[in-house]
Amino acid sequence: MIRILFTVLFGFFCGLANSQDLAELEKRHGFKDIKLESLIDSVKGIKLKKEFKERNEFDARLYSAVHPDYSKIGEVKIKEIEIKAYKDLIYEITVVADKDPRLMKALEALFGKSDYDMKNETYFWKTDTLVLKFRSKGKHHIELVYSSYVIHKMMLEDKNKKVDDIANDF
Repeated sequence: MIRILFTVLFGFFCGLANSQDLAELEKRHGFKDIKLESLIDSVKGIKLKKEFKERNEFDARLYSAVHPDYSKIGEVKIKEIEIKAYKDLIYEITVVADKDPRLMKALEALFGKSDYDMKNETYFWKTDTLVLKFRSKGKHHIELVYSSYVIHKMMLEDKNKKVDDIANDF
């Protein structure tokens, strides 16, 4: 009986610890001072790379961020940072850095154990408002992708508004 109680309590506290770690991801809400759902103008050293259609439907812009504050994660060199914005709101941050096993260890220390998507060979952490993906990008680099569910939901709502406007025009 004591074994069962101990097992249940241990599982409860492990789950509680993991949810607290995801709270840290939610609190940070992006990479360094680049926050999801914030205005693109708040990012240092941004340069417009191109305008494009996200999912062939939504007008979006792709930016690069070049600033000394974004050159390293600890001792690990960052190759590039790309930011996607919809209506000037950041919905995706992509960080490409040198491959270093310390990055994954640091992420798991901050956000808890990751889940693994075998199909896409991607580790990820997921909250109610965002997802952080960690995957290999070639032999020498890794890629971190922060995505906002809030802005993606806004895109779908805007699409539904357009459909409603067309329907109301009949």
